[in-house]
Amino acid sequence: MLYELRDIKRFYNDRCALSVDRLAIEGGKIYGLVGPNGSGKTTLLRILAFLDEPSEGQIIYKGSSVTSQKASLFRQEVTMLLQNARLLTRKVKDNVAYGLKLRGYDSKTIKSRVVEALEMVGLQPRDFLYRAWHELSGGEAQRVALAARLALRPDVLLLDEPTANVDKVSEALINQAVIKAKREWKTTIIMVSHDLGWLYSTADEILSLWGGRIVRQGPENIIPGPWEKLENGLYCKRLRDGQKIFISGAPSQSGVVSISPSEILLAEYPERTSARNLLYGFIREMAYCNGSQIRVTLSIGEINLVALITDEAARELKLSPGMNIYVVFKATAAKWL
Repeated sequence: MLYELRDIKRFYNDRCALSVDRLAIEGGKIYGLVGPNGSGKTTLLRILAFLDEPSEGQIIYKGSSVTSQKASLFRQEVTMLLQNARLLTRKVKDNVAYGLKLRGYDSKTIKSRVVEALEMVGLQPRDFLYRAWHELSGGEAQRVALAARLALRPDVLLLDEPTANVDKVSEALINQAVIKAKREWKTTIIMVSHDLGWLYSTADEILSLWGGRIVRQGPENIIPGPWEKLENGLYCKRLRDGQKIFISGAPSQSGVVSISPSEILLAEYPERTSARNLLYGFIREMAYCNGSQIRVTLSIGEINLVALITDEAARELKLSPGMNIYVVFKATAAKWL
């Protein structure tokens, strides 16, 4: 096991930003972190990068309990790329070589690694090696920042929205480079991305976070309140388009529910059903999820839901992006968080 987190808590002043009872991360896999802003994704990444220490709990990395002294050594194997990574005010080659020089690599290795990393992110060395940092577009600068990390051939690569502010070409090249690092070097990738279609189709595991907690390993639908109590004991959320979502059970303090994508059914017509929820929306996007299922993102009023269906079911319903569809799930399918 690469990482084991036990009873981890991270406080900022009196606010608990992260609370993880148990988490095991295997080497050589791609992990995707999903959840709303403030759910703890970046805090978790920083702890896994050994850039931040938990307030409580234990981290085990490659079988060793992480201490302040060991964390500085483990940082040699782990690197993190932020959404808006800043470059050194130097040439491209110096930016990419910087981490290698700090680690004491010889000049021959540094030169070959720099060329290799630039090619991985789609920047031809003959055109970019001697280009100054201020001569790069935003997408090119982000690719140089990623190349600097790939040149290290890290055991773990942590990515926090690496393609959020880049052009489509750079986005595709960054995504390709990440997959290549996993395939060729068995690098473990742990990332946050706004491109959920790509994330769900690429990641081996998905961790869904809410309120600093991991609520599910796998895709999850998170629906916040407010909820209105009805006379029949159900709770109702009114959407802006007039549709209603009905949930059973006593609400939690957070007023937030989660629904597994496997609990959501799709129908072409509004058929009679015992399920309490029959909603109408349209398909935003579709993507294969680990090759065995299709992840369907649905827009219903102001919320998005995700359903996981078989390829056979998708063919029978002739599903396609933009198609109007009915969404069905039971009131008991939701769990209060």
